[in-house]
Amino acid sequence: MSETASEQPATSYEQAREELADVVRRLEAGGLTLEESLALWERGEQLAELCQHWLDRARERLSRATSAEAAGEG
Repeated sequence: MSETASEQPATSYEQAREELADVVRRLEAGGLTLEESLALWERGEQLAELCQHWLDRARERLSRATSAEAAGEG
């Protein structure tokens, strides 16, 4: 992905997830040319990476929040 860790992608997690689900539906339905299938597969890989980026950021935020909360309890 071209974004740095501090930059936010233009596509939200929900948008990427929905588009990825559509890509999977289209690939599973078949009837596409090889070139269309390859293009969809590549787009699916990009979307999966974007979704993982959002999930990783959410995990980091949660980890920081729980660490800060635990530090405040001591």
